[in-house]
Amino acid sequence: MTTQSRRAPLLRLLALMGPAFVVGAWQFGPGNLASAVQAGGQFGYSLIWVIAVSTLLMIMFTDMSIRIAVSSRGSLVETVKEVLGRFTGGMAGLGVFAITLMFSVGNAVGSGLGLSLVLGGSPVWWTLACTATVAALLLVRRLYGVIEKVLLAIVAVMAVSFVVTAVLSRPDWAAAAGGLVPTVPEGTGLLLVALVGTNFSINAAFYTGYAARERGLRRDQYRETTLVDTIPGIVAPGVMTALVIVAAAAVLPGSDGGSLAQLAGVLEPVAGPAGRMIFALGFFGAAFSSMIANATAGGTLLADGLGHGNRLSSPRIRIGIFGVLAFGAAVTALAGSSPVQLIIVAQALTVVVAPLLGVLLVVLANTERLMGDLRNRWWQNVISVVGLIAILATCYRLVTTLVS
Repeated sequence: MTTQSRRAPLLRLLALMGPAFVVGAWQFGPGNLASAVQAGGQFGYSLIWVIAVSTLLMIMFTDMSIRIAVSSRGSLVETVKEVLGRFTGGMAGLGVFAITLMFSVGNAVGSGLGLSLVLGGSPVWWTLACTATVAALLLVRRLYGVIEKVLLAIVAVMAVSFVVTAVLSRPDWAAAAGGLVPTVPEGTGLLLVALVGTNFSINAAFYTGYAARERGLRRDQYRETTLVDTIPGIVAPGVMTALVIVAAAAVLPGSDGGSLAQLAGVLEPVAGPAGRMIFALGFFGAAFSSMIANATAGGTLLADGLGHGNRLSSPRIRIGIFGVLAFGAAVTALAGSSPVQLIIVAQALTVVVAPLLGVLLVVLANTERLMGDLRNRWWQNVISVVGLIAILATCYRLVTTLVS
């Protein structure tokens, strides 16, 4: 067998990578980092288990979204309209759009903050520059392919950044492993909701089906896609979030991580200015990549929910993308003096719509006439129910925390 013939299957598998990494880049935004730094600083390693469980649930719901996409004739919202009615489908599309507006705030704040830490200057002006850069991408032909390649490259850079972050922080790895044992320290409040909302992001899982259709994935490619895209694409942001918790627990014990100086200086005590730069670059990458994916998802789901189609080439979808970007930039420009806390609150609010999306994915994945042999197995339904209970519990915790 020649070298070229041996490479052919590998290249074919690598060509399937993309949709889940796009969603992972959306999921792993500044909300993950801000909440992870706070979790590590305030509660040490004790909340790492939340990331592990959230990642497992995220894989399950992402997998359902892809199976629905490759089994149906239309988009997820079109399929919901067909199976459960137009009103329900429309609400799903508008619900994801509402979530992307909340995410856009954190992405805008984070992108400006990250670049200001690297290059200096006002975070607000850098936010506007990043927003303009993403808007310029909308003029590119074959938009999805460009977005996918950009996000894969940024995810690779972030992975290196946060592995280095964890190593330089010199954590107690045995204690970090102990953080996989579930405990809920007193006083977690909105932070626990934000950790679940950003790492078990049902809205991101819902959008995976759209990314899969834009890529043109076929039903016969499902199992290979699961191995080379779905699992690694979702595990990667989970691992990076856990590494940030580990680093914050090691170098910022007892800190609330609520100020810009604390967030930027997570590595400075052990690595000096270089450590600050490493973390700042990773933070910017997370925010900028999430800004691209989030705005794309928002514009797509808004148009689809209103019945205007779901192809990125549509002018109406691009107008919706502009709207998401403009909202994030406007709120950032008008925000108060605590952008990190703004990110936490905005991310926590995204769990309000998540139960509806989760139920829709489970119902569609169990519809036999739609799914055929890709219908949910019993064990998949068990994990799905656990996921729905988890997201309902976080919604309840959010409401009680805001009321109290």
